[in-house]
Amino acid sequence: MAKVVVVGGGWAGCAASLQARKSGAEVVLCERTDQLLGTGLVGGIMRNNGRYTASEEAIALGGGELFQLMDSIARHRNIDFPGHRHATLYDVATAEPTVRRALLEAGVTILFETRITDVKKQGDRLLAVVSDGGDIIDGDAFVETTGTAGPQGNCLKYGNGCVMCVIRCPSFGPRVSIAQKAGVQEMVGGTAKGTLGAMSGSCKLLKESLSYEIQQQLNETGVAIVPIPEEMQKAEALLLKACQQYALPEYAQNVILLDTGHAKLMTSYFPLDKLRQIPGLENARYEDPYAGGKGNSMRYFAISPRDNKLRVSGIANLYCAGEKAGPLVGHTEAIITGTLAGYNAASQALGRETLELPRSLAVGDAIAFVREEMATEEGLRKKYTFSGSVYFQRMKQLGLYTTDLSEISRRVEEAGVAGVFAKH
Repeated sequence: MAKVVVVGGGWAGCAASLQARKSGAEVVLCERTDQLLGTGLVGGIMRNNGRYTASEEAIALGGGELFQLMDSIARHRNIDFPGHRHATLYDVATAEPTVRRALLEAGVTILFETRITDVKKQGDRLLAVVSDGGDIIDGDAFVETTGTAGPQGNCLKYGNGCVMCVIRCPSFGPRVSIAQKAGVQEMVGGTAKGTLGAMSGSCKLLKESLSYEIQQQLNETGVAIVPIPEEMQKAEALLLKACQQYALPEYAQNVILLDTGHAKLMTSYFPLDKLRQIPGLENARYEDPYAGGKGNSMRYFAISPRDNKLRVSGIANLYCAGEKAGPLVGHTEAIITGTLAGYNAASQALGRETLELPRSLAVGDAIAFVREEMATEEGLRKKYTFSGSVYFQRMKQLGLYTTDLSEISRRVEEAGVAGVFAKH
């Protein structure tokens, strides 16, 4: 049986593994830590704005299992918060075991605490990846979904130091780029201010540390908006965020909390002594990053050049997804790119034709548009997501944004790709 090796077990890696297995390949998923989902462990938001369209396109394409799984553990559905409509908030406490079971049931082999640090290569092809323990894992095709955050030195040099985030570099070792080890020259993203990298967009508070009134509001509605005294507002911090869809005035003027099991604080960081001066947050405690009063993780330091099939430039059998595939922001974006990368890796390994998603669909246009944009210095300073900022505006201008399920189904049918990810 043809074998696909996926390196990195975040949302993109899980999607790639599930799809490659569905497509008929043997799949080995190598994960550096002891859990799947990566930043999905503290994410919690799906289907907001254009992500609804993208999710439903994925379902119509036959690759929507992970979206449906998160729908099944949603704490709140169809909620609105500043700049965002019809969001689903999934439970971050149960997401990882839910996805883990789905991958194992599909027949994916998962190697936890397996940090890949080197590759074996012949010409322009990878033969195997090598763990820091010396294990050699061979394959016919490979997918890299290691993300773009870490090591700690990047957070120290370009951010505010290690803030003990969910990436857990001190515990499990820093990210290593497989593409870079294979000799690929990668790209570094930045911010509108011209600085390198970008800070993760939100923190997590222990919900029980908030006032009873805020807890009740979160449990009942999914959202709590708490005004910040004017003298404490920090609009300039919004420029640092990776998640530019949340860089809106409302996020500088208020503490915006979402109920994802914990309380998701929609800001890159907030000094704890100041946070506790806000009514209702007098006892607030950070859950992730644990030093969320100081900063958050820095990302976008290792973006792979790739084509619209997500094959990494210069390596014949290496595909990429998630943030490795460009300055794409979000779990929906990671699942979409992961699914395509997994499909194409399996197709190549099995000797089948690979796929480029049509630009008549939001998912196809986003992959192609971001590739074009990241070829420019200005484009690398921007962030792209179905839920806001540059790409959501483009979706609306092109008429790609819709919540009409029949319209989405029609577009996928007309593009000739209905159910393509479900076919073996």
